[in-house]
Amino acid sequence: MKMEEIENENALLDVETKFPLLPFEKQIFVDIYEKDALLIMAKGLNYNMIVSNLLWLYNNPTNLVIVLNSNEHEEKYFCEKFKLPTLPNSGTERAKRYLDGGVCFASTRIFVVDFLKDRVPISQITGIIVLRAHTVLESCQEAFVLRLYRQKNKTGFIKAFSNSPISFTFGYHQVEKVMRALFITELFLWPRFHGTIIKSFKSRPSAEVTEIHIPLSTNMGIIQTCLLDIMNYTVKQVKSINRGLDMQEITTENCITKKFHKILQSQLDCVWHQLSTRTKEYIQDLKVLRSMIMYLIHDDSVSFYSLVSQYRTPEYAKINSGWILLDAAEQLFRTSKTRVFNSKNEFDPEPVPKWKHLMDLLLNEIPEKAKTKNSGSINNTKVLVLCQDNKTCCQLNNLLTMGTNKYLFYTAFRRDIAINNVAKKFSKLKNVIKKEEKSKESESKINELDDDEELDDLNKTNYVLTLTQMVDDSKMSDESIFEPMTQMENLDLTQLENEKPIVCIQTFKQNGNYFSLEQTLEGLRPEYIIMYHSDIAAVRQIELFQCRKKPDEPVTSVYFLMYDKTVEEQAYLTALKREKQAFELLIQAKSVMVIPSYQDGKTDEYFDMNVEEVDTNADTRKAGGQNQQKEKPLVIVDMREFRSDLPALLHKKGINIEPVVITIGDYILTPDICVERKSISDLIGSLNSGRLFTQATHMCRAYARPILLIEFDQNKPFNLQGSLVVSSDISGIEIQKKLQLLTIHFPRLKLVWSPSPYATAELFYELKQGRKNPTAEEAMSLGGDFTSDDINYERYNVLVHDFVQKLPGITTKNITRIMSRGVSLDHLVTLSKEQLAEIIENKNEAEALYSILHVKSKPSESDKKGQKGLPFKKRFAGLPSKKTKQ
Repeated sequence: MKMEEIENENALLDVETKFPLLPFEKQIFVDIYEKDALLIMAKGLNYNMIVSNLLWLYNNPTNLVIVLNSNEHEEKYFCEKFKLPTLPNSGTERAKRYLDGGVCFASTRIFVVDFLKDRVPISQITGIIVLRAHTVLESCQEAFVLRLYRQKNKTGFIKAFSNSPISFTFGYHQVEKVMRALFITELFLWPRFHGTIIKSFKSRPSAEVTEIHIPLSTNMGIIQTCLLDIMNYTVKQVKSINRGLDMQEITTENCITKKFHKILQSQLDCVWHQLSTRTKEYIQDLKVLRSMIMYLIHDDSVSFYSLVSQYRTPEYAKINSGWILLDAAEQLFRTSKTRVFNSKNEFDPEPVPKWKHLMDLLLNEIPEKAKTKNSGSINNTKVLVLCQDNKTCCQLNNLLTMGTNKYLFYTAFRRDIAINNVAKKFSKLKNVIKKEEKSKESESKINELDDDEELDDLNKTNYVLTLTQMVDDSKMSDESIFEPMTQMENLDLTQLENEKPIVCIQTFKQNGNYFSLEQTLEGLRPEYIIMYHSDIAAVRQIELFQCRKKPDEPVTSVYFLMYDKTVEEQAYLTALKREKQAFELLIQAKSVMVIPSYQDGKTDEYFDMNVEEVDTNADTRKAGGQNQQKEKPLVIVDMREFRSDLPALLHKKGINIEPVVITIGDYILTPDICVERKSISDLIGSLNSGRLFTQATHMCRAYARPILLIEFDQNKPFNLQGSLVVSSDISGIEIQKKLQLLTIHFPRLKLVWSPSPYATAELFYELKQGRKNPTAEEAMSLGGDFTSDDINYERYNVLVHDFVQKLPGITTKNITRIMSRGVSLDHLVTLSKEQLAEIIENKNEAEALYSILHVKSKPSESDKKGQKGLPFKKRFAGLPSKKTKQ
């Protein structure tokens, strides 16, 4: 066996790649190149280098490779790396682009339309690469594209990648379902504990890791104990009054993890309407308590006191489950105040324990190490501080540029905390307090400016500072030690000046881009990394960065700052345990799974049965056993409907789909049957704006059998009760009343209620039996003067298009003029009434649009009452605002 391993290693060394790969990445690359497979890797062991080498192999005119399901960051990363042109907006131009070959990135919706319209030479496609495969299900657009691809191309490859093993453990046989949807028969699993990965990391010098376990302050420990006691009490109450429901995943341990909201959703969404009001209050309070315990660990004492104070009010006591009446809650409120004000009621907040260790690292330990390595100089020293969110980045930036005491006072002012007296160490700030008191007349203006400034800070994901001077520990609390870099816009980390030591503060993922940390490490190449927060993916990316370093580069020093015996440490350990358990379940599932195989270039029986034979058997039964071949059923679908799952499910049922721009209805089943599909949110919006009345009028005039289909989310309860299903501005009874009026005005309009897209597909399939197929020309001719091409719908931002469509005065006839002639939403607001009338070509509709954009609405009765009633409930529905006026 050892000889075989040596031969395999030698064979891997001979593999040439454009971008350098570690030994275990080479093994993955060879395996995924030879076979169509689903690759599931541990978080942080990113597959971008493997995909890059695959794209490099196929990026030439003789191949056509399509990349599906990439997010905007992945698309930008690979397109810049290979200088790929973006796909044109025009359908005809895209068809020419496909003929040029190479690698193509686009939204899945565009690929679906182009596949159905035969713009893509499907039989000539070399293969399809699917990213983020854990999001692919049978009803998703990605599975639709792959099904269309496999119908006409049996030899091209399909390779799928995923970095989320936990996502494959939700539901029954989830990984098998995803593999069937991908038409893949091989599964490759690469956890962090894989022998080849461990061997690869051990073969290179590892980073110097220093774990600094920081104990909580006495008051923080008391508060953490109080919060955990309250959470335990709440969890027990939820389970005691819902013994018949499966709430195994709702535990105190899971409440402190990042995936808590997803756990709640998977456990309770389908039965939410069955839960009592008391249970819903407990669930809401669990979210509030989780936010509190996260604020305790990650925020300063002043901000935490401001947060807790918002819940110590009579109004909130009326709408919560009663936890604020517990003894633990009283101790929580009392201790949180003690952290900010001393026994003399003087402003004397305790600093965050991590701050002292962070300052010590930046001012003492790291400079001493740098002097030892660089002959007494600390120039060219680069330090990277990693945090989990933008808020902490902003906090640390202000801390390092202001000093501890000034920052805490600044935070108290921003949080509107009343300060009467201050402790001796804050005596230098008395003049600042007097100035702020004198400026109370312009308080509203200051608050507005502060809010705008705070929003700008929270949108920043990185800060770069330089050390201005070496100072004594006594000056660390109230003097500025660091200064911000001047070139912050479009920051290029590779061109930073090296005259002074540089400190870069950054989040693990900048706005959701998991490539950002890897790009920062490669561009900045820091010698010292401080993990202010813990994150599994970031740890492994640092491991990869160290392994890829050249032999002559210095070893990276990594410092872990972690609170000892706290929820922070427990959350990190829980995340590791959950990932390990996920891989163990996947390994077990792989050993027993049954996946239909491909033989002799034929599609598997699963595909044949679901796509090709269903309608043939049905036609044979209809024909009384005769072998007469009938035409395949056809449904005309409006272009905008390809954002939903229904077209994919209809095609899976054996119904041909023809994408066309139609102005009346969403689905044309027969020459007589027209269907307008509405989700619950669309239904409420259409009823409130009156748009549904206009749509019903057009359908009843053009078709003999108009249908209004009201479709529910398959993961939500099939009823109109509860705040999660219906928005708070309209009740279920009001919806029923408006629907009754609709049916009275349009007696021929049929209302059909569907619990899910799957049920809708079954319904459409039954309605198609024995009926003629519609024609696209006839459906388009009923649109009147609306002759826009489908390109318009593909080039517009979907969110902006939907938002504009819901505005008063906007109809299906003038929406194209607004979207085409308007520059942006900001530009739309600046137009006068006459300019709007010129664009819309209808004076009344222009007046309606102008009024909603410019006329100030009068305050409602609930707004006049202030914090009483519903507005207060809305404010406490989720995380509270940072600044609340009592």
